[in-house]
Amino acid sequence: MKITIAFQHLDHTPSLDERIREKSEKINKYFDGKMNLKWNCYVQDLNHFAEVTLFGPQFEYHAKAHSDNLYKTIDLAVDKIEKQIIKRKEKTKNRIHRGHEEPVILDVEQAWGDRSDDDVA
Repeated sequence: MKITIAFQHLDHTPSLDERIREKSEKINKYFDGKMNLKWNCYVQDLNHFAEVTLFGPQFEYHAKAHSDNLYKTIDLAVDKIEKQIIKRKEKTKNRIHRGHEEPVILDVEQAWGDRSDDDVA
């Protein structure tokens, strides 16, 4: 896993760096480490913004969050990207299991057997 962190209009502190790396490990548990994370943190109009982009061999996720506190913003961005990952994994899982049901073959004569020609309008 490769992590790139960029700060705009705010100071880069070791505690912020550690927080981002800690939250990135939370995202890493969904993959085998074959991904790149790009973080962009900035301040605009007294709001703290965090954008995270997750690149992999066959996927790309992006989340953006803002609040009055950068630590809270980082948590919100990680929650958003986790929801996207879980949703895609559930869709894939459902698609795989959907094809295993036995098809029901109905006989056309039996389906219309109890109706008479008078019932058809």
